[in-house]
Amino acid sequence: MYEGVVQDLIDELGRLPGVGPKSAQRIAFHLLQADPVDVRRLADVLIEVKDKVKFCSICFNVAEDDQCRICRDPRRDPSVLCVVEEYKDVVAIERTREFRGRYHVLGGAISPIDGIGPEQLHIRELLTRLGDGAVTEVILATDPNLEGEATATYLTRMLGPLGLRVTRLASGLPVGGDLEYADEVTLGRAFVGRQTAT
Repeated sequence: MYEGVVQDLIDELGRLPGVGPKSAQRIAFHLLQADPVDVRRLADVLIEVKDKVKFCSICFNVAEDDQCRICRDPRRDPSVLCVVEEYKDVVAIERTREFRGRYHVLGGAISPIDGIGPEQLHIRELLTRLGDGAVTEVILATDPNLEGEATATYLTRMLGPLGLRVTRLASGLPVGGDLEYADEVTLGRAFVGRQTAT
């Protein structure tokens, strides 16, 4: 335990996701030894990001304007909508350069243990977006875990009556993986999602 403001800094850093007590202490001491100009720049950016960044009024991705750059881009296909849990998932998909449609960020996944139900997610807004008939396919790109599967199942039931094509991302074995190390669920999905060899 340190005293005063140093301990306060360590405590605040420790509240960040993925930062444990030892990492928080390391970062705190790095900041204490850093050039004051660098620390001020970091502090200014933290304040600026909280002041300027908001969520897109259409898809709930991060944005500095009312709409994010993807929703403003007329080259994106408005008929295909990819539903993701978090805005960081948008970045992951964009890095592939394979998807040219638009997104809808739910803001999490259904998790009764954590008290997160459909009401806490942007599902109502998703249904509103689908109401104008412009979207013909919805890709459910939720995480392949219990919460993501529950969310995808719920959305599939909700979207079924709308007559849309509802698809899920394929899942299975990673490239470079060994069969002997794959768990049963992953291996099972690889069999279900198998494709014709080319």
